[in-house]
Amino acid sequence: MLFDPCGVSKVRLSACNGALVALASAAITLSSVAHAQRRAPYLADRGTGIATSMFGEYVRKGELLVYPFYEFTLFNQFEYKPAELGFGLDQDFRGTFREHEANFFLAYGVSDRIALELESALFATARLRKDPSDPSALPAELNESGFGDTQAEIRYRFAHETGTRPELFSYLEVDFPFQRHRRIIGTQTWAYKLGAGAIKGFSFGTLTARVAGEYDEADKRVVFGEYALEYLKRLSPRFRFYTGVEGDQDEVEWIVEGQYWLGQRVQLKLNSAFGVTSKAPDFAPEIGVMLHF
Repeated sequence: MLFDPCGVSKVRLSACNGALVALASAAITLSSVAHAQRRAPYLADRGTGIATSMFGEYVRKGELLVYPFYEFTLFNQFEYKPAELGFGLDQDFRGTFREHEANFFLAYGVSDRIALELESALFATARLRKDPSDPSALPAELNESGFGDTQAEIRYRFAHETGTRPELFSYLEVDFPFQRHRRIIGTQTWAYKLGAGAIKGFSFGTLTARVAGEYDEADKRVVFGEYALEYLKRLSPRFRFYTGVEGDQDEVEWIVEGQYWLGQRVQLKLNSAFGVTSKAPDFAPEIGVMLHF
């Protein structure tokens, strides 16, 4: 008779196999629970990854984020100068502006401290209707379409968060002038952004503050640029809520976003920005699917 680890009866072998499967499943569950318990409470909303430029998103070492998304931007009072569009008159006017963009975002965690990003509007279409009081030769309606904004970033975490100290990070962004001959889509000159931020998790949610300086090839000067105060809260294993105020000089927006996990590696993102100041977009909704590899 062959040795039977569960007894000498073949009838009992099936029951034994079932018990072994149940024990293995329980062990995996206990391991997952233990891992969750080992994670510090202040990381409950965001995990251990490096902050990316996407609202409420973090990338871990060796992880690749792929995010195709659509964005619409509406300005009812879009500030422009005809001279900057090639039509002579160096005076501010307010027109209406609409833009649709099909975007693609990639982020990769090189290490526990360094992450790389690339974002591009693979196709954009925009329309500017001139201010009725604008006497310049600018057409009543200006339309453009094609390849849009493209920028790359390197992000560096130089201090991990602890129970008493916030996480500190910095980033350098480069905007590429792939549309030098365009007027209302894309980027016409080299532009650079250097910023820094801090993140701290609390029982009520996670707060992030960041600020950056900007340099544009056309202006040839450094200005105080992007700044933001952000809030992130995980409300369930599948859903996170984000809100924040983001500005760039005198353009300030309020953003609200919901993030829902459709699967372990697939995340639906829905957000919209609302203009707080007159120079900011009035309405800018976004929808996309974040893939984690």
